[in-house]
Amino acid sequence: MIYVHSLGRASRYYSARTALALKGTRVSFSELENRVKHIAGALSAYGFNAGERLALLLPNGPGYIELVYACAWLGVIAVPLNTRLSLTEIDRLLADAAPHGLIRHSSLPTPSVPMPWQRVLDQDPLDNPDNLPPDVVYDPEAVLALIYTSGTTGRPQGVMVTHANILADIHHFNYWMRYTEGAVYLHAAPLFHIADFPAIFAAPAFGASQVAIPKFGPQSFCETVERERVSHTVLVPTMINLLTQFPDVAKYDLDSLEVLAYGGSPMPPELVRRTRKLLPQAKLVQVYGLSETGFLTGLQDQEHTPDRLLSCGRPCPGVDLQVIDESGKQVETGKPGELVARGANVMRGYWNNRSETALVFRNGWFGTGDIGYQDSDGHFYIVDRAKDMIVTGGENVYSGEVEAVIYEHAAVREAAVFGIPDPKWGELVMACVVLKRGIALTAEELVAHCRQRLASYKLPRRVEFLDSELPKSGSGKILKRILRDRFWAHQARAVS
Repeated sequence: MIYVHSLGRASRYYSARTALALKGTRVSFSELENRVKHIAGALSAYGFNAGERLALLLPNGPGYIELVYACAWLGVIAVPLNTRLSLTEIDRLLADAAPHGLIRHSSLPTPSVPMPWQRVLDQDPLDNPDNLPPDVVYDPEAVLALIYTSGTTGRPQGVMVTHANILADIHHFNYWMRYTEGAVYLHAAPLFHIADFPAIFAAPAFGASQVAIPKFGPQSFCETVERERVSHTVLVPTMINLLTQFPDVAKYDLDSLEVLAYGGSPMPPELVRRTRKLLPQAKLVQVYGLSETGFLTGLQDQEHTPDRLLSCGRPCPGVDLQVIDESGKQVETGKPGELVARGANVMRGYWNNRSETALVFRNGWFGTGDIGYQDSDGHFYIVDRAKDMIVTGGENVYSGEVEAVIYEHAAVREAAVFGIPDPKWGELVMACVVLKRGIALTAEELVAHCRQRLASYKLPRRVEFLDSELPKSGSGKILKRILRDRFWAHQARAVS
């Protein structure tokens, strides 16, 4: 179904416009549909029918995008795999998804899980003009993709994203990012991540072309924006942080950027201010969502006022969001609780995991596991993941608040705050910090900086400086679980 409303629509209304761009090569929407038709025919000849799974272990690129369209055409379930996973982790996901086949890139590991069919795309392209595919599948409730969660809170789960879910995401994308005919969208974030995956379908729906870089880096990002005159993109804060610190950024013309959406983790106000300085012409949109829901809220450019920089905004039409307490009752304005959501964008459930699906749905609402509150104007604020809340001496400390203060120090490049066990206080606040190159900072100096903005019980009681960057998921989120686990390894439970 989603194919009809994305690339199918583009081939009818914008047939001659550029659909894909890669280093000077241009493919029109009509040409792209013809390519996808042949790819879908080839997949069909290899036994891929509606409901079968096709695993994709590929870097960002036009070939990746074409395969996703071909899956949508056939009703095949795409399984985009995180390219940063270890072989063991990839094997685990493949065992869970049980795909009919795998298409990978030669630079990525060969899974040890037996596959009925495999293809190395860069060595053996999939395009057979002699095989025509069946008619385009039109089933809103069919599963389009299994998006495996990033694993920031534990073992990854396969999120069943339907065609109808992605159609809802397209409308939400357009509400916040305002696509225009002839726009250019850059896939800088990984295509296997829910922050970028829906854009594969949103861009053609509005006549926008797409360009992809295999992996984000400040230089490749700047080169691509300048060369392709990119107008829209979605990044995560860690990417933006690297971009604002890129020494050669001033050498590139980034003025074509009209909309920069960001999300995936909280972005400190200081980083928002640096981004404004670097890209004064770009409209900033903070988006909040999950793999299970797509985008839930957005903070529009005009709402980036000093008093709202920590807000993730308000839901768009079609998304219902509330804050509830442990009993499931909606809390008062300004009171923290768990955010729960409902709407056409919310997933069907977790693949092969009915018990976990049942745990996250209550009375028709999906529990996000995020702690937040809503102000009197309806703006939502995410204070942390539920598991990142630190309880020290009976007081709740939200690590996002502490991180925001740490990031304001001029010497800090990256920071992650979490709780570690303590026999007296239950938990202590700990900070892992990466400093900017060539700048020195002591733990005492950092705590003194925090003391100016935070209550004493919120101050880091232990600070560890790391020489390398903080561990991250394939989408760029900082993996606090990896930092935290060594302190909780011999504890009966992972929180106090």
